Amino acid sequence: MGADMTGETDPAAHGLWPLERPARGASALLSGLRLTTKDVFDLAGLPTGAGNPDWLRTHPSADEDALVVRQLEHAGAVHVGRTVSDELAFSLNGENMHYGTPRNPRAPGRIPGGSSSGAASSVAAGLADIGLGTDTSGSIRVPASYCGLFGIRPTHGLVSVRGVVPLAPEFDTVGWLTRDARALAQVGEVLLPPAGPEKLTDLVLLTDAFDCADPRAQKALAPALALISREFRSVASKTLASEGLDRWAGIYRIVQSAAVWETHGAWYRRTNPRIHPNIAERIEFASAISVEQVNDMRAQARLIRESIRSQVYEGRVLCLPTTPSIAPHIGAADQRTRQRLLALTCIAGLGGLPQITAPAGDIENCPFGLSLIGPPGSDRALLSLTARLWR
Repeated sequence: MGADMTGETDPAAHGLWPLERPARGASALLSGLRLTTKDVFDLAGLPTGAGNPDWLRTHPSADEDALVVRQLEHAGAVHVGRTVSDELAFSLNGENMHYGTPRNPRAPGRIPGGSSSGAASSVAAGLADIGLGTDTSGSIRVPASYCGLFGIRPTHGLVSVRGVVPLAPEFDTVGWLTRDARALAQVGEVLLPPAGPEKLTDLVLLTDAFDCADPRAQKALAPALALISREFRSVASKTLASEGLDRWAGIYRIVQSAAVWETHGAWYRRTNPRIHPNIAERIEFASAISVEQVNDMRAQARLIRESIRSQVYEGRVLCLPTTPSIAPHIGAADQRTRQRLLALTCIAGLGGLPQITAPAGDIENCPFGLSLIGPPGSDRALLSLTARLWR
């Protein structure tokens, strides 16, 4: 499935803690494929750290494996290690102040993206074939784009989150990263429920989403867009958010932050953990959101969800840049970087829709991803489409 693209094979440098797990299902679909799992998935007999030593210290060892881990192992995947996560999975950077920043093999000196940073780094370095992670605000999609990988955020609720440390349950999904579209689809055959045949025939380019990307990024994506557009019955362009994607991102931020506080606020206040200042700032922001404000924002989020779903129906695929730019240099990402990312990643999050990102261009020899969003439950069809377009 490919070798380390940088010649660097040190697992620790790529946020990988090796494990010795018995192989299962040797003749099954994923036979021989190496699996790494983000440090939010329970593994029987081990504590789950959620990227933070104080979380590790204050939680017992897991009684059983997360369901998706069992499913992948029984399908033949060889579990080779656990990977670094941003703390509580509440970041899109991939810089963990306790365990270090996993290297980005495709863009040295730049962040790998978070919070599934170690999963992305281990796959991009050729140390694994499947990186299992989570995606709430873009934590599969962003590192996939930054590291030149394929990644999927499934339809919300379609893949089990049993045995996974939550962040914001109304947006949390389990996703995965691979170096090729075929492997991405193979994992989907294991984790996704059966679905009837569905044809995705009409492509819609989201002009407001492309406007969020740097001009160089738009130019870099043009050749890939021209190639994949030939595979669709129709190609159109439209604005998705008449009130602006920045406004959608702001609503998403309030709703997600409130959910984070509802999930982890009591632990945070009780433990007073050592945590990255940027994440601590977001948690404190979440603690100050009033009940009235979050109720209002949740009502608006429901209206946005209806609007998005009305524009992505059977046979229709939305197309957009995965991220506004290539990976920032280590230490250079700031709140503005996050806001720009959320303007793009909030679309699938608010809509509860499946999104696949694929490598589609590069700038300064750094990879950059293009995304396809499908109707709810079209995950298998979207995976098949991606495998055809990037064969």
